[in-house]
Amino acid sequence: MEQVLPTRLRHRVDALRGAVVAMPPRSDTGPSVDADTLTAISAAVRVAETLRFDYRSHTGDETRRSVEPHRIAHWSRKWYLVGWDTDRADWRTFRVDRMSLRTPNGRRFTHRPSPDGDVVAYLRRTMGFAMWPYRSVMRVHVPAEDLAGRVEGIVTPVDEHTCRLEMGSDSYPLVALVVGMLDVEFDVESPPELVTHLQALAGRFNRATGQG
Repeated sequence: MEQVLPTRLRHRVDALRGAVVAMPPRSDTGPSVDADTLTAISAAVRVAETLRFDYRSHTGDETRRSVEPHRIAHWSRKWYLVGWDTDRADWRTFRVDRMSLRTPNGRRFTHRPSPDGDVVAYLRRTMGFAMWPYRSVMRVHVPAEDLAGRVEGIVTPVDEHTCRLEMGSDSYPLVALVVGMLDVEFDVESPPELVTHLQALAGRFNRATGQG
């Protein structure tokens, strides 16, 4: 079908294909994104022009950003932009549906090497924690290799017997469910809200067994 498209449309398809990386599917759903917005971002990636946009965080805070776009990622129905935030001098990931593009684009730039040496690896690390509204850190009493492939999160060895697990999720009940299914001993390092939820959950379970 691409072969019969007009030249102008073929260039747009090529730009989008070259800018997008695919992430593993997830069960969650998200808002759709206007095709013109994706086209504008992918074109900026292709010609290496800085994007200027207003961004709304998950808490509703709005900021103005200037970003060197690197790649677009599609994860389930959510689209993300990975780029170099020029004001913060660091890599950032943005939900495309929360972006309001400003025109014209900014200055031209030279593409940087991919973060972590690989965009997918970077997204696995950052989107497994930093992109979620509820973030938890636990010290787990098993070696790091014992958790490998068993949980979505950042697993960091502490010593040969323990590791640190950083998880992001939509809720603390979901964190409790996942950790419970791991069937391991752990200590909550943060946040205190997760401790409160687990205490309430423990009380409910104790009462269910006649212990509370």
